[in-house]
Amino acid sequence: MAGKKSSAEKRYAQSEVRRLHNKAIKSEVRTYARQFVEAVQAKDEKLAKERLTTLVSKLDSARSKGVLTRNAVSRKKSRMAKLFNVSFAEAPAK
Repeated sequence: MAGKKSSAEKRYAQSEVRRLHNKAIKSEVRTYARQFVEAVQAKDEKLAKERLTTLVSKLDSARSKGVLTRNAVSRKKSRMAKLFNVSFAEAPAK
């Protein structure tokens, strides 16, 4: 029979599982952000709009899971929306 784990060992094991889970979610969000920026740089408005929608969804999901803070998510969404709007704004009529 195995010996009993101390509470410190248990907490360490739990935090390690949480850390790896959070790391995977953050990595996924960064991947979607990179794909969005690549779509904007390729001047593909339809694809960029689709990727922005997906990115916003993933950011909100990460927020609800407690991986990212509310302000960080708001900041990232704002910057990505601004990038989209600036990149695909129609030229003003003169």
